[in-house]
Amino acid sequence: MKPAARRIVRIALRVALGLAAAGGLAWLLRPEQVPVDTAAVARGPLETTLDAEGETRIQPRRVIAAPVAGRLLAVDLREGDAVAAGETVARLAVAPLDPRDRRQAEAAVASARAGREEALARVSEAKAALAQSRLTRERSERLAAAGTLAAEALDQARTAERTQAELLDAAKHRAEAAAGELAGARAALLDGGAPSSRGVVRLTAPVAGRVLRRFEESERVVAAGTPILEIGDPARLEAVVDVLSTDAVSLAPGAAIRLDVGGGKILPARLRAVEPAGFTKISPLGVEEQRVRVIGDLLEPEPQVGDRFRVLAAIVLWRGEDVLQVPAGAVFRTGEAWSVFVVENGRARRREIHAGHRNPNSVEVLGGLQAGERVILYPSDRVSDGARVTAENER
Repeated sequence: MKPAARRIVRIALRVALGLAAAGGLAWLLRPEQVPVDTAAVARGPLETTLDAEGETRIQPRRVIAAPVAGRLLAVDLREGDAVAAGETVARLAVAPLDPRDRRQAEAAVASARAGREEALARVSEAKAALAQSRLTRERSERLAAAGTLAAEALDQARTAERTQAELLDAAKHRAEAAAGELAGARAALLDGGAPSSRGVVRLTAPVAGRVLRRFEESERVVAAGTPILEIGDPARLEAVVDVLSTDAVSLAPGAAIRLDVGGGKILPARLRAVEPAGFTKISPLGVEEQRVRVIGDLLEPEPQVGDRFRVLAAIVLWRGEDVLQVPAGAVFRTGEAWSVFVVENGRARRREIHAGHRNPNSVEVLGGLQAGERVILYPSDRVSDGARVTAENER
């Protein structure tokens, strides 16, 4: 080989070795692929809830107390025993009344009679209100069928009718309780004018139900007003939930509630009322909070759930059936905007999105993403715009 040809070969080899070395160096210094978990942007149902703890309670509940001082005779009823309205639940041997006690007993009878008349008046008022709300609901249904009334207004009319029906039921129970109080006050005058007599007062159940609590376990002398039994109807069970007053303003009657009573049981309920007055409560962290009680009616009876059972309530604030959404773990803040990392051709691309409703698991996407795109879950500080990524787990 001629010298010139050998020089050309040597130059070519040096160039080839240089290119190979540069390629190897570039390969060694290439950006490392970051392993990530990804999830798809998809459509589906989404709801937001207000979660809080509460308890069940039987309402109304009646406490049967001694109308006068005397000796309480043995009470045979136990917790859980059924009683009928007007049934004798306890007996009290009353002490003789002196003139002063007699005047007080007569005044109590007069007060109880006035209370019963007021309760009956409230029953009449509730009946009239129910009749009016029923007419309003029927008129709303006709307008909705004609297409001149919004569905929300029709739901409000139906809710108002249900509420008035419950108020009428409650007014009837108050009237029954007032009748029982009047009977007890009248019984206080039994043989009260005979100093040597020992009249026996029969204490009766004002409403039908079951014994929830027995305050007195044995025969003994009791003072007037001493509670003896507490009675309620287990079928009239409701849930009472404490929420922050700032959250209560967004609640409206008729909202759906899910009650987790334990054991894997979820009971459906409907929000009936938000109490008009709040109260101060100290949180476990020692912070004063203004809270409000929310009352919900159980829609399905549950025999195994009784009075004052602990529940975890989820009050539905909003629900959509076909919502474009992304897992909450993919969304993060960038200044005042919300962003996600989208996987495009093996690289992470940061993209701002317009977020809507959200819950602990998912975020509604109003703009910036399309169904089927894949986003990175819980991106670490190794993930940046343009970084090479490889999906290890896909959801």
